[in-house]
Amino acid sequence: MNLFLPDSGLVVWMLLAFSIVFIVLAKFGWPIILQSLNNREQYITDSLQKADEAVKALAGLEQKGKDIIASAQAEQLRMVKETQAISEKMIQEAKLQAQTEADKIIASAQEQIRKDKEKALQDIRKEVVSLSIGMAEKVLRKELDNPKSQSDYIERLLNDNSLS
Repeated sequence: MNLFLPDSGLVVWMLLAFSIVFIVLAKFGWPIILQSLNNREQYITDSLQKADEAVKALAGLEQKGKDIIASAQAEQLRMVKETQAISEKMIQEAKLQAQTEADKIIASAQEQIRKDKEKALQDIRKEVVSLSIGMAEKVLRKELDNPKSQSDYIERLLNDNSLS
C-alpha cells in the first residue's frame, strides 16, 4: 500500500461520499448560506445608507445651529444698539429737562433779583424822600424862625405858583 496512491475502490467511495455531501449542501446548505450573505449585505447597505442620511442630517443640524447662533448674535447686537439708543435718548431727555429746570431757576432768580432791585430802589427813594423832607423841614424851621421871614417866604411861594 502506497500512501500517495489510494486504491481505486477507495477513490470511488470517497467520490460518492463527496458527491452526496456536495448535493446535500447544494440543495439545502448553499441557499441558506447565500440567503444569509444576501441579508447581511442588505443590512450593511441599509446601515451605510442610514449612516449617510445621519451624516447629512447632522450637517443640516450643524448648519441650523450655526444659523441659530448667527441669528442670536444679530438679535443680541440689535438689542444692544436699541439699548444704547434708548440710553442716549434718556440722557438727552434728562439733559433737556435739566436745562429747562435750570432755565426756570435762572428766570426765577432773575425775576427775584429784579423785584428785590425794584424794592431796594423804592426803599432808597422813600429814604431819600424822607431825608429830603427832614432836611427841608430843618431848613424851613431855621429860616422861618421869625415872623418876617415867614411872611416873605409865603409871598415868594405865591408868586412862584402864580407864574407857573
